[in-house]
Amino acid sequence: MQVLCLGNGDAFSRDRYSTSFVVEAEGARLLVDCPHPIRKMLAEADPALDLGHLDALLLTHLHGDHASGVEGWAFAHHFGLGRRGVLLAHPEVAGPLWGQHLQVTMQDLLGADGAKPPMTFADYFDLRPLDEAAPVTVGPFTVQVRRTRHHIPTFAFRVHAAGVTLGYSADTAWDPALFAWLSEGADLVIHETNLGPAHTPYAALLALPAAAQARMRVVAWPDGLDVFSGPIRPLVPGERVPVG
Repeated sequence: MQVLCLGNGDAFSRDRYSTSFVVEAEGARLLVDCPHPIRKMLAEADPALDLGHLDALLLTHLHGDHASGVEGWAFAHHFGLGRRGVLLAHPEVAGPLWGQHLQVTMQDLLGADGAKPPMTFADYFDLRPLDEAAPVTVGPFTVQVRRTRHHIPTFAFRVHAAGVTLGYSADTAWDPALFAWLSEGADLVIHETNLGPAHTPYAALLALPAAAQARMRVVAWPDGLDVFSGPIRPLVPGERVPVG
């Protein structure tokens, strides 16, 4: 398994794309979160990649820096690829995605003879609900999720494939119990760091044991924070990082 970074910025970055990455294993690819402009992000990270090369989207939560590209991702599947997009999301994320975010822009389509019948969530998305109580398997990937401490429902995950495990914090206040869960059996942990009570202070990550820091990568830090000289390496767009 390896991770291809597409972006490592936060919601307010003027220098970097919002955080997103692709998990690759056994010939399959899982997109993690979907900010806009996702196709450009893919092309800049790897010119050979496009949406049709991705097997599924795992959506951690609905803040715009994580989900602003979902409309384009779904339209590209519908019009360009001729199929529904496979979406992995917890019901508390998938539930409001249509009625509170996408319905107004995606329900009504024109055909050659005028308006078509209203489109629905199921017309665009092949939903595979994530469950905190049990793992979900899609292709070679087995995904477990755990709720984080954030403004809105947000879910960290561990994904297992090819004999190794990746943990991702998603957006979260610092939570030692969550970090212990992410680290359990994980060969690599990707963790956010940012400002405010709903994010993890960089100081909390710097206080971790060196052995934990050595198998971590950091993302979503605010502009102006120097993470490159610290002990935890950042994910860098276009870089493929082996897991394990």
